[in-house]
Amino acid sequence: MEIVAAADSDERGLTLLRVVGQLQRVIVFLHSFACDRGHLWSTQSAEARQGPVMSDEQITKKDDDVSRYFTSPPASLVREICEELILSQENLKEVCDVLHEELNKGLGKDTNPEATIKCFPTYVRELPNGKEKGRFLALDLGGTNFRVLLIQLGEKCSMDSRIYAVPQPIMVGPGDGLFDHIAECLASFIKERELGDELLPLGFTFSFPCKQEGLTKARLARWTKGFKCAGVEGRDVVELLKAAIARRGDCKIKVMGVLNDATGCLISCAFAKQNCRAGIIIGTGTNACYMEKLEKVELWDGDLDEPHQVIINTEWGAFGDNGCLDFIRTEYDNNIDCESINPGRQLYEKMISGMYMGEIARQVIIRLVAEGLLFNGNSSEILEEKGSFFTKYISEIESDKPGDYNNCRVILEELGLNSATDTDCANVRHVCECVSRRAAYLAAAGVAVLLNRIGEESVTVAVDGSVYRFHPHFHNLMTEQISHLIKPGMKFGLMLSEDGSGRGAALVAAVASRNSR
Repeated sequence: MEIVAAADSDERGLTLLRVVGQLQRVIVFLHSFACDRGHLWSTQSAEARQGPVMSDEQITKKDDDVSRYFTSPPASLVREICEELILSQENLKEVCDVLHEELNKGLGKDTNPEATIKCFPTYVRELPNGKEKGRFLALDLGGTNFRVLLIQLGEKCSMDSRIYAVPQPIMVGPGDGLFDHIAECLASFIKERELGDELLPLGFTFSFPCKQEGLTKARLARWTKGFKCAGVEGRDVVELLKAAIARRGDCKIKVMGVLNDATGCLISCAFAKQNCRAGIIIGTGTNACYMEKLEKVELWDGDLDEPHQVIINTEWGAFGDNGCLDFIRTEYDNNIDCESINPGRQLYEKMISGMYMGEIARQVIIRLVAEGLLFNGNSSEILEEKGSFFTKYISEIESDKPGDYNNCRVILEELGLNSATDTDCANVRHVCECVSRRAAYLAAAGVAVLLNRIGEESVTVAVDGSVYRFHPHFHNLMTEQISHLIKPGMKFGLMLSEDGSGRGAALVAAVASRNSR
């Protein structure tokens, strides 16, 4: 194309504008032709380009056409970039097969030392039958605060609880100081409720990595969550608690069991649903436990009396640490792993849990901005900061009705992006949907493997955690995908666990008390 210089600046300017306009139209035509592979979008209306508005039921309905997973099919280049986050049925079936093999390695005596999924026996072998009666204490320690609960079981059930802080100096001081503080708070709780003369069974939820050696014996493997109390790692935390209570001598407590939050989740639901056989946590992190037959647990070192079963704490967040999930991991997963505090560890967890989902979405959005596909290629200082796109944003954006971007706009404005178009919002939502659906489907694959191992006709799965609780479609997405991956004829239900770490601990104490009579 030849450009003829005009005699004056105004004419030159007009001529250049005409040329730029022609070039833009050519570029748009070629871009649409190449990206959409022959779809004549230039002849379609804006509504046709966006695709039909879909209901939540349609969003979660199984369909081989990938675009039907989403409320507003995005532009082709956006869709192509997000494609690697979308898992096929073949991918999910392979994940199931690999997870099944990894669980077998964890349960095997010879293979466990090298297994990434450790499958710890919890020594919890019986579940509540709904007939437990009496008063039971629960102690829930898993962060900078801990709870003491008093639960009454019987014809009328009630729960009374109080939260106590763990001051920073105690979190990093001597181990005896931590347990003396806990014992002091327990004594205060009991005194306030005038329970001093009653021997109270207690269940202890201790949500730190432990090697469990019995129902009331668990050795701390390592501190996490900001704790660094000296003299505790490698020691039995139940014995440390009992010693602190004995030093006071002013309250009567019998520790009946120690457990983690996944086991508590299962036990809490089993009180209401006697067919509950698995507990899943999908929150900041992820874990799962399930009831396994003793004959499949080569690690079992207890008695072989009835019942011939035990709850297994899988610690499945480490699934994939040996490279077995590399076939579905993306550049975003690799980036997040490299930048984490524990590179090479907890790779399954980093694909599905609340600590990482928001950052996965942010990295995809940053790439789309860099390629000029979002916000006219303009980012913001806030969006460029690691961790600035919170996982809760995914839930809030997907809570918008199809075609409505109120939440999305508010969030983008918080991130310093004040001029987002409807197309930008639709594309951001598409990114969020890709990330959340991948997480839900991977979690569903894990649950399906556990259900197939349990092998019962009808099973309730207890689920807890902020991602499962607050994402508007996570439950439906999991349910849909599990139904495709379990054996024919099996029935299942996902049940939200209410206060598993508290009520579940008290119920472990109740079941243990029932069996000791």
